[in-house]
Amino acid sequence: MSARLEKLRELGLALPEVAKPLAAYVPAVRTGNLVYVSGQLPIADGKLLMTGKVGAEVSVEQAHGLAQRAALNAIAAAAAEADGIDRITRIVKVTGFVACGPEFSAHPQVVNGASELFGQVFGDAGAHARAAVGVPSLPLDAPVEIEIVAEVG
Repeated sequence: MSARLEKLRELGLALPEVAKPLAAYVPAVRTGNLVYVSGQLPIADGKLLMTGKVGAEVSVEQAHGLAQRAALNAIAAAAAEADGIDRITRIVKVTGFVACGPEFSAHPQVVNGASELFGQVFGDAGAHARAAVGVPSLPLDAPVEIEIVAEVG
C-alpha cells in the first residue's frame, strides 16, 4: 500500500470513488503536469452530507469537517486523472467556497478543513496557495465546495 493511502487509513479515511458530475463538466482535466479538479462537494456514498448556510444551519465545526470531505473527493478526482495518488507531487492551489450570509467572516477556519487534510496526506507537498470565498449559495444547497489544482509527475 502506498504511503499516502496508508496515511489516509491512519486518519480513518479511504479514497472514495470519484463523485459523478452534477452538470455538463468532468471531475478533472489534466494539461501538462497540472490537474485541475472541478469543485467538489461534501458527498459520501452518493449523498450530500449536509445542507444549509454556514453560521446559520451549519456550524463552523461542521463545515470544517465537510470541507475535509470535499477535499477527500478532490484528491480522488485528481488521483483518477493522474493515474494514482502517488503521481500527485504537489497541491498547488485550493479554492474553498463557503455558503453563508453577509455577516459571516470565518471562511478561513472552514476551508482549513481541506487545507489540513492536504497537509496530513501530502506533507510539505500539501502546502498550497489558497482562497476562501463566501458565497450566497452552492449547488444542492451544499455548505462548502472545494476545488484544487494539483501537480503530477
